[in-house]
Amino acid sequence: MSQYLQAFTDEEMQRAKLLLASQVVKMMGRKFEEGDWSSIYCGAKGIPERGWSNLNIDIMHEGLGVEHKMLCVYVKPGGSLKEVCGTSLMHPAATRSIRVESTHVHPEEAMREIFRQHKELIESRESMVRQNSQNNSADMRTGWLIWERSLTEFLYFEEKMFIPDPEFYYAEWNERLAGGTRKSSKNLWIYEKLTGKKRYSVTTKAGVKIQPYFDVPAPTSPELYYFKVQGEEITPDKIIIWISPATAKELFEVVGNLEPDFVSRLIIKAASSYELHENQSGYNDSMAFSLLISKEAYEHLVKTWQGVSDEHRVRLLIQTFKTP
Repeated sequence: MSQYLQAFTDEEMQRAKLLLASQVVKMMGRKFEEGDWSSIYCGAKGIPERGWSNLNIDIMHEGLGVEHKMLCVYVKPGGSLKEVCGTSLMHPAATRSIRVESTHVHPEEAMREIFRQHKELIESRESMVRQNSQNNSADMRTGWLIWERSLTEFLYFEEKMFIPDPEFYYAEWNERLAGGTRKSSKNLWIYEKLTGKKRYSVTTKAGVKIQPYFDVPAPTSPELYYFKVQGEEITPDKIIIWISPATAKELFEVVGNLEPDFVSRLIIKAASSYELHENQSGYNDSMAFSLLISKEAYEHLVKTWQGVSDEHRVRLLIQTFKTP
């Protein structure tokens, strides 16, 4: 069973949110990568960056070893990423360091061999963490980051990394016949005896992968960390957006005031006479600047300037102010 762990202190949580908001500002809608989260995590916890690698454990510092797994999920318009809380999700490729010698053996035998290899992989990483610890300790964790394509909401939690005991699981082969352009496939499905839940799907074609099913904590769990870094509602009628300092400076130079009510009125007024212009201003790599506006103004901002992020929308807004 899963054991959720505290990943951040309150101070680290706030630092992670600012770093995440700053990263989203710079990304301009591109895909969120493993290296992005690794950098944010290290920055929030004051851990020296080692550089992200898909070969070794992601975080290794003074006895802490964290293997990060990321999953992008679809959120329907008007929905929330929190809808996945309390559900089980499947990660499509947790590890590829496993071999399946034959798909013709008994499924229980195949499961035990896969778990044996998985155990060796975890133990080798634990040994690496211990060797790099001053007191020979190893706090081994799996960190799950769930995000959605608009880069608005993120969920993160950690659980104790464990070695599955084959005595608590059973397995079955699942074979799909070829049809149309689809090739035949044979996967090993592994279930938890106590609950009957599928816990692993092991692919055997086009590269062996252990695909785990993991449980997302309830939204009220203290070990679940929720980040909203675009259009965050602070009160029923106030929204915070994050933009780059360069964009904030340029906006101030254009309008002369960044007070919430003043900027909100300007956005609503500009939206009523908006015409599309392609020019965009630059931005720098500093920490994000938070800007408070009314909920009505934010709705106009999103609807009128259809950019890939709040940063992009404000830059388009600035061009509107600059255009005669």
